[in-house]
Amino acid sequence: MSNDVVYLGTGRRKTASARVRLSEGEGKIQVNSKELTEYFSLDQAVRTVEGPFNTIEQKGKFDVIAKVRGGGVNGQATACALGIARALLKFDEELRTPLKKAGHLRRDPRRRERKKAGQPGARKRFQFSKR
Repeated sequence: MSNDVVYLGTGRRKTASARVRLSEGEGKIQVNSKELTEYFSLDQAVRTVEGPFNTIEQKGKFDVIAKVRGGGVNGQATACALGIARALLKFDEELRTPLKKAGHLRRDPRRRERKKAGQPGARKRFQFSKR
């Protein structure tokens, strides 16, 4: 990456957190120093990360360097997508309408429910026996 202007964005999902650096380039996406398809082997995760670019139809215009920690594959992919969308807003505020309409700027608040005492899981109960 040369000394271009860099746009930063942070995305989170469940316990995953992504720090994204966006700069104008030829469309290379790196996640934790690996190529996108190398880091995310699932096609759905790759499509999730590329989602904001597909929405604004500027897929090969930006280079992305993302650092992701925590969570699983889907959480990390969604965190990357949110970080990219937020960085794109810093690049051009007029992209807010299409990105918001597609749902790329919404932080998914759902988290894992905690396990309760006296039960095997968050909602599951031990089998009840009357006799």
